[in-house]
Amino acid sequence: MRVVDDRRPGLAFGLGAYALWGLFPLYFPLLEPAGGLEIVAHRVIWSLVFVALLLTVTRAWPQVRAAMGDRRALLILAGAALLISGNWLVFVYGVNSGQVVETSLGYFINPLVSVLLGVVVLAERLRPGQWVAVGIAAVAVTVLTVDYGHPPWIALSLAGTFGLYGLLKKLVRVGAAPGLLLETAIVVIPAVVTLGVLHAHGEGTAGNAGVGHLLLLIGSGVATAIPLLLFAAATRRIPLSTVGLLQYLTPSMQLAIGVFVYGEPMPPLRLVGFAVVWLALAVFTVDSLRAVRSSRRREAATVPAGL
Repeated sequence: MRVVDDRRPGLAFGLGAYALWGLFPLYFPLLEPAGGLEIVAHRVIWSLVFVALLLTVTRAWPQVRAAMGDRRALLILAGAALLISGNWLVFVYGVNSGQVVETSLGYFINPLVSVLLGVVVLAERLRPGQWVAVGIAAVAVTVLTVDYGHPPWIALSLAGTFGLYGLLKKLVRVGAAPGLLLETAIVVIPAVVTLGVLHAHGEGTAGNAGVGHLLLLIGSGVATAIPLLLFAAATRRIPLSTVGLLQYLTPSMQLAIGVFVYGEPMPPLRLVGFAVVWLALAVFTVDSLRAVRSSRRREAATVPAGL
């Protein structure tokens, strides 16, 4: 009974996290006339402030101090901070330059990039179904390269940086809130310097474009932290197979926003490329669910009959 009770809020947390990420293309255009560097700098600073307040309320600062005593963890978190900052910058650029559809593609192919990183970096062995999915995804990227006239760099950059970010987070055992605080603390000085330089050259918009604009910039930090915390809460309560299925909600929402809200073009060849991506994801998902069921059957078979 306890498992059921845990999974219900876990599912709600997961849906909340991915739905909020899916709405990001509607939020970041509201931050104009701020440019990408200014937006990312504010995301870093206000995320740090928000998480620091959260850690104070929950009295979780001992977890931060424990992580600070682990040099290996700090080095890994430093790498993760650079990767997620780069991911945020590319995402904001893609959204605010009218390329929401391509940003959605990045998060569609991210699971397959993560699988490939597992092979290359962690020497993991793929099942035949996973190899088929990766191969189909390669065909999709080729089709989309022909359609765009160049490789879909925004999508590939988003998938690559977030995939590497996930890989580094897998290598370090630090809680979601303490980890996010340390990541943002590592890059907060460059963020403050960036804002200082922008304002010194008259290019900073905070405080110069109205109170509402400033509040939206501050809110970007809260909007950054809350989905990450919901995601961490979800992964502790629901199976990873469920998390894997939920993650497609974000790019699906972003794709719909790009096409139906912003009116971005979806020519036939591009639609074919996306269809091939969805085929790769279908193969990947079916293979993953089969592997989970097979693992559960093996575990059940090893339990003594009297238990």
